[in-house]
Amino acid sequence: MLHLSAAVDQPSAYDAASYLTLARLAERGGLDFVTLEDSFARPGPDALAVLARLAPATSRIGLVPTVTTTHTEPFHVQAAVATLDWVSRGRAGWRIDVSGTEDEARLFGRRQAAPADALWQEAGEVADVAAKLWDSWEDDAEIRDVPTGRFIDRDKLHHVDFRGMSFSVKGPSIVPRPPQGHPVRVVDATDGPARRTAARYADVALVRAASAQQAAAARNQLRSLAADFGRHPDQLRVLAGLLVDLGDGEHAAEPGHGGGGPRQTPQGPLYRGGPVDLAELIATWHGEGIVDGFHLTPVEPLRDLERLVNGTVALLQHRGLFRTFYPGSSLREHLGLARPANQYATTGER
Repeated sequence: MLHLSAAVDQPSAYDAASYLTLARLAERGGLDFVTLEDSFARPGPDALAVLARLAPATSRIGLVPTVTTTHTEPFHVQAAVATLDWVSRGRAGWRIDVSGTEDEARLFGRRQAAPADALWQEAGEVADVAAKLWDSWEDDAEIRDVPTGRFIDRDKLHHVDFRGMSFSVKGPSIVPRPPQGHPVRVVDATDGPARRTAARYADVALVRAASAQQAAAARNQLRSLAADFGRHPDQLRVLAGLLVDLGDGEHAAEPGHGGGGPRQTPQGPLYRGGPVDLAELIATWHGEGIVDGFHLTPVEPLRDLERLVNGTVALLQHRGLFRTFYPGSSLREHLGLARPANQYATTGER
């Protein structure tokens, strides 16, 4: 199964309508999910809040905001992501990131900037405790028994009692278990420090690779690490991240683009050419098992996403390589991922 997703980032855009236009366009193309970046290092709207606004105005597309695990409270982060899963009826994801600059640290004044290795280790702990908190309510913990006045079966609420390097959480969560069980966790695993965290905790790993060889090597390493952590490698989807500039319309791709692969730039691997050549690149890399799909960032959001959906995706659908409709309603279903069992209901409270 080929998986496609797109970024809906728009520098300096604060109105929800522009983001909604892009999300609905991606949904019309059957894409698995859209992402929205966020960072304490630059101005912009809160990604999670924007996508929460988009949730009731869309019906199938997955919604994946970036939420940093640095300088934020893990308990609040997991509750916010769980809430997004509820308001979207099971379409939420969470792109996990870290904040490593001194300027970001000074915004909070609680601690100094830390090395990437330490930040990603902390991010792994946050991902771990988030899953425990999502499981702290069993699926049938809410009983709503009006005659007895009992709203919750207390035997089906569980304390987490987690202690990490820089935080501790007792639990349980204040939000019932999300519709997906665990909202989909996404990590950009391009850089080394993030790769182990992605292999251990992510459902989707993004890899910015300028060649098929780089992408294949990253996917193989991620799957191998996942197995080392006791996971089945097929539980992890690895998507190649590309910037796409489709401004050349149907003209042939520039040398080094198209089926030959993207070109490395300071902003990351860039494909510049037409929608047809991009479809060929996607079909080739996926058909050869190099990646499970692609995460595409339009250089010009509306123009390039329109050409992506109306050109590239339409061609892939015509060739039978990509879905023409959503077979399910949740993001996990789009990605072919099972709903996780509740760790406390199956193994007992720790």
